[in-house]
Amino acid sequence: MNKKMWWQNAVVYQVYPKSFQDSNDDGIGDLRGIINRLDYIEKLGVDVIWLNPVYKTSNIDGGYDISDYKSINPTFGDMHDFEELLGKAHERGLKIMMDLVVNHSSFEHEWFQKSISSKSTDNKYRDYYIWRDPVNDHEPNNWGSFFSGPAWTLDKSSGQYYLHLFAKEQPDLNWDNPELRHSIFDMMNWWATKGIDGFRMDVISLISKPIGLPDGRIHGSELYGDAAEIVANGPHIHDYLTEMNKHVLKKHDWITVGETIGVDTKEAEKYANLDGTELNMVFQFEHVSLDGNDNPALGKWSDNHVSLKKLRDNLTKWQKSLYGKAWNSLYWNNHDQPRAISRFGNDSEEYREVSGKMLAALLHFMQGTPYIYQGEELGMTNAGFQELSQYKDLESINAYEELVEKEKLITSQDMMTYLRARSRDNSRTPMQWNRDIYAGFSHVKPWLSVNPNYQAINAEDELSDPNSLFYFYQKLIKLRHTLPVITDGDFNLFKENEEDKEVFAYTRKNKNETLFVIANFTSHSVTRQYDVPSESKLIIQNYPTNDNQVLKPYEVKVYLYTSPSTTLHL
Repeated sequence: MNKKMWWQNAVVYQVYPKSFQDSNDDGIGDLRGIINRLDYIEKLGVDVIWLNPVYKTSNIDGGYDISDYKSINPTFGDMHDFEELLGKAHERGLKIMMDLVVNHSSFEHEWFQKSISSKSTDNKYRDYYIWRDPVNDHEPNNWGSFFSGPAWTLDKSSGQYYLHLFAKEQPDLNWDNPELRHSIFDMMNWWATKGIDGFRMDVISLISKPIGLPDGRIHGSELYGDAAEIVANGPHIHDYLTEMNKHVLKKHDWITVGETIGVDTKEAEKYANLDGTELNMVFQFEHVSLDGNDNPALGKWSDNHVSLKKLRDNLTKWQKSLYGKAWNSLYWNNHDQPRAISRFGNDSEEYREVSGKMLAALLHFMQGTPYIYQGEELGMTNAGFQELSQYKDLESINAYEELVEKEKLITSQDMMTYLRARSRDNSRTPMQWNRDIYAGFSHVKPWLSVNPNYQAINAEDELSDPNSLFYFYQKLIKLRHTLPVITDGDFNLFKENEEDKEVFAYTRKNKNETLFVIANFTSHSVTRQYDVPSESKLIIQNYPTNDNQVLKPYEVKVYLYTSPSTTLHL
């Protein structure tokens, strides 16, 4: 793939339907609500809407337990609503990317119901899932679930265990079975006939299980072995994705991104190679895993703040390693991560907006396809829930039960602090549209509490302020669509910035243009001098004035230098 592809120049807006807009006053967002807000998304200027799962579901894990891949969750609407959403998005020049969840299904899916009905050799669906006999009267191996507890559940009627890397209601599909694979490919092509524009593929790096399903390594005082280390990037993963590409992806001009737990830059080169034999890009987890707990048994549960050096080193590694070989995805947060401003910036009233603008500019000028999570463009923050009863996220609730009540590894007070910092519910609170009751999301009490700061942070206020974070994102998107260097330029740190603990400064350069991005990651002013040509143009900044060598708290400045033969109209 030598020519520039449309998705390399695109910006994606992620919609978590359950929390975006309620149109029928049941407290839950829906497809009609998204239709009603398409003008808002179009105004932002993005190219693609990524929808979290809208399929029929058992609703154990926020829709990531699908009971029918060809039906719409009735809470969200029906297929007519989906088709209307697709059509009206396309009228506005917006593409729709679906969420593909095929590492596992719901336990209520027809395939699993037939699989569990009998283990006889004439039941072809038995091999659609991963069944094993007990070993010494217990689970086949020591793997732990991502959602706490063992990764195996016993089916008493057959005497066998089935594998579920997530909840017990999410049995893992057996990708070693070619008939299962082609059932999935047929389903994907069925959605293609609907006119969708691509797939984000949930935990796709886990679909190829290792031969023999060996025990995982136990970290510290954990009860279970680490399945992720063993399962991620399994022996046939690239065979299966190449096969998927052949039977589905190469037939369509789609955008595809794989959520790839455990991927490193070398593996990413295979998943997202520029030859186009697998996927367009991947979501990697390294930069959002740098602030985990110092105690390995607690994993992600912490309130640590990552150092700028660690973050800069990691983002730089991905920019440098994939350049000319594969394509990056760019994100700070999504439905599985806490809010970016609360995590990487400063969510105080004084610095929320400027730090949000700094984070946005820093990311959007890197090479890759940027993903904006709903509310990110408004500066939405973590929820700050004080009571466990306020949480709905299965991962959070199970972690509290296991770490506090069962294993007693941590106090309730500390765990509540960690939930406020890291729970997935931080990103899933309802979209903050205005100052009306329930933030304009619904007229009735929503399924998850609204963040109480909606009076100060909401779309209506942002849209009325030309200097708001919303319009800053809008300008970033326009610049990406205008300046080729953002898409094709190489990436380099300023040499004097490699060890800087306060400032992140880099360049992007092609034969005609050079960008200089300078960002202060602290809440105090710093003085720095960089070799930026005097004839460079300051194209975006988050303060109304420029003090040259002085960087104000969380200040970001982006300069553009063009060669004399280049004419640009910004």
